[in-house]
Amino acid sequence: MNFVTSILVVVVVLGLMILIHELGHFLAAKFFGVRVLTFSIGFGKRLFGFKRGDTDYRVSVLPLGGYVKMAGDDPSEVREGEPDEFLMKPRWQRFIIAIMGPAMNIVMAVLLLTGLYRFHFPKPAFMEQPVLVGDVAPNSPAAKAGIQPGDTIVRLGDLKNPNWETFRMRVATRAGEALPVEVIRDGQTINLTMTPKAAGSDQIGESGLAPCVPGQITPDDQIAAGKPADKAGLRSGDKFVSVNGQAISCWQQVITQIQAREGKPVDMTVLRDGKDVKLSITPYWGDSGNGNRWLIGISFPTTPSDVVVRQLPLAEAFKTALDDNVRNCVLTFEVLGRILTRRMSPKSLSGPIGIIQISERAYREGVPNLLMLVSFISLQLGIFNLLPIPILDGGMILMLLVESVMRRDLSLAVKERFAQVGIAFLLLLAVFVTYNDIKKTLWP
Repeated sequence: MNFVTSILVVVVVLGLMILIHELGHFLAAKFFGVRVLTFSIGFGKRLFGFKRGDTDYRVSVLPLGGYVKMAGDDPSEVREGEPDEFLMKPRWQRFIIAIMGPAMNIVMAVLLLTGLYRFHFPKPAFMEQPVLVGDVAPNSPAAKAGIQPGDTIVRLGDLKNPNWETFRMRVATRAGEALPVEVIRDGQTINLTMTPKAAGSDQIGESGLAPCVPGQITPDDQIAAGKPADKAGLRSGDKFVSVNGQAISCWQQVITQIQAREGKPVDMTVLRDGKDVKLSITPYWGDSGNGNRWLIGISFPTTPSDVVVRQLPLAEAFKTALDDNVRNCVLTFEVLGRILTRRMSPKSLSGPIGIIQISERAYREGVPNLLMLVSFISLQLGIFNLLPIPILDGGMILMLLVESVMRRDLSLAVKERFAQVGIAFLLLLAVFVTYNDIKKTLWP
């Protein structure tokens, strides 16, 4: 059932993206008086549809794609020379028809996020906060660089004053690259060097850093009845001020100090109702769920759980959606550039199987996550079709620009070779990303 649901979600998502894309070409063609013969969602044999005027509106058997067939758009076919044929139109009109497909996908990406953010703008609170380190994984790039819990990272490479969101995005695209890091520790500035490592099936950069989880017991934290924390009088709402004489700002520091005492009493100061309360708790040795360690009977959170959900005013929702798409666009070209220059693994690319898996996961997480994914896929589809690859919209745009500079049409032989190269490239790309997906699925 999960597999069937995944397929249905992907068919709906990609079908919507393709519909919007082809609608852009269709509307531009109609506007300039080009006769449209076929508007198809999918390739191959016609499944069903209807005909209105000159246009056959159809759904075809292969759903991963679509096309608009216009009269006189194939230079290899015999043309009648009618004024409503595509190649009879001025180059600037053909340029607009070609670019309107990707443009519609990009516009849709912005509008989808605008509508979502207008009523539901979710973001983990810590993502917009400074990079205050809560924990450092052993033997991780951050540990090897000398970064410690409690450090605040104020520079990573050429990125100054990052928050957790921009920090993680920069690390993800810098696997294997030595990055200068500037941290603030106890009021002092320290310069270090960190080299993110490629991790996971996607081989994206990882630092080994975890954000600071505020050291306060909340109603969601469980104080086990009868355990040392309960017996000592810890309560929900208590905020840790110090443990063993060390100032505390994060849960992770509390855990570190408890382990350091190796079962001896731990002296704590907590803030309760505006007053400092001193406690002494003797840990016990037990199973934490991740192996045995010294415990006091509190379930410590490992990551910040606060998610801020707001309803943005329309203008702010549009600006935020536009900023997010611009950032994703820049990141996409940065990733492509780093893959082409072999500074980032091509394993980060995903194909149809990967899209199925991601879409199914987003669907399970709820409508907001699914809408965010649809927006992202729409943007990627728009960007991909603008690449100067033969048979894609970007390839047609490139040829039109070349012909405009030359002030004459390229020969039919050149256009045919151009198309053949494009078909071969796309077939190889499809095989590669599908192999990538299968490998990541079977050997994550």
